[in-house]
Amino acid sequence: MKDQILVIGGNGKTGSRVVNILKTAGHDVHVAGRNSNPKFDWEDPSTYAEALRGMDRAYIVYYPDLAVPGAKEAIDNLSKAALKEGLEKVVLLSGKGESEAEACEEIVASSGLNYTLVRASWFDQNFSEGAFLEFVLAGEVALPMPEAEIPFVDANDIAEVVAKVLIDDSYNGQTITVTGPRKMTFREVVDSMAKGLGREIRYIPISIEEFKAGMSQAGLPDSYVWLFGYLFEEVLGNPENQDISNDVESVLGRPATDFDEYVAKTKASGVWNQSVPQNI
Repeated sequence: MKDQILVIGGNGKTGSRVVNILKTAGHDVHVAGRNSNPKFDWEDPSTYAEALRGMDRAYIVYYPDLAVPGAKEAIDNLSKAALKEGLEKVVLLSGKGESEAEACEEIVASSGLNYTLVRASWFDQNFSEGAFLEFVLAGEVALPMPEAEIPFVDANDIAEVVAKVLIDDSYNGQTITVTGPRKMTFREVVDSMAKGLGREIRYIPISIEEFKAGMSQAGLPDSYVWLFGYLFEEVLGNPENQDISNDVESVLGRPATDFDEYVAKTKASGVWNQSVPQNI
């Protein structure tokens, strides 16, 4: 009998890819969310048990980030529910260099469940599926921390790693760190996109306070503004976050995807050919 696999966050950058990989491989996959049946809502712990019932393995992506208030309590409640429902294994997506995320990792590691932790660097796809897409479309990417060197990672690499370690119990108890193959500054990232797309895209260094003020003026919630401020100050400002890991190659048997390759594939998808939103 096939394992029943639950993906919490199955509509997100990594979760949607994990779902596709596992389904293509013939696994029985269930997506948990507010619109699923049964319903799963991170803000309502009473929904956890029913969503987990009958599942054997689960991939856990906490939204919006393990750093936000309430994440530890939610992960603790979910871990207890998963243990009670008899899950064989969970894989938690965590953030590289986030102390709050590490606290959530410890909760899972001490829960009594079989587990694998996957720590990810910043996603390439932030520039094509996330918060920075509109900057790219506008041709001006204004971000703080110009000196930070980040080993950006492709979400497809993360998903392939997750899909493998979720099924392969030889990775139980391990922490897998997924990064790209090289460190890049925001200016280097923008230059790569400009070259790949054959059009002008400028990087504009700004302060963290200017960035947060711009987000507030755009009407984004205070919690969202706080999160990005935290990620820039605490994560990108952490020298440990600049380390490159070989875990992608170790798990998948191939090198991690380079940012230039991500640019070429994303260009072919057409996502960067959209019209610039009017509020830019």
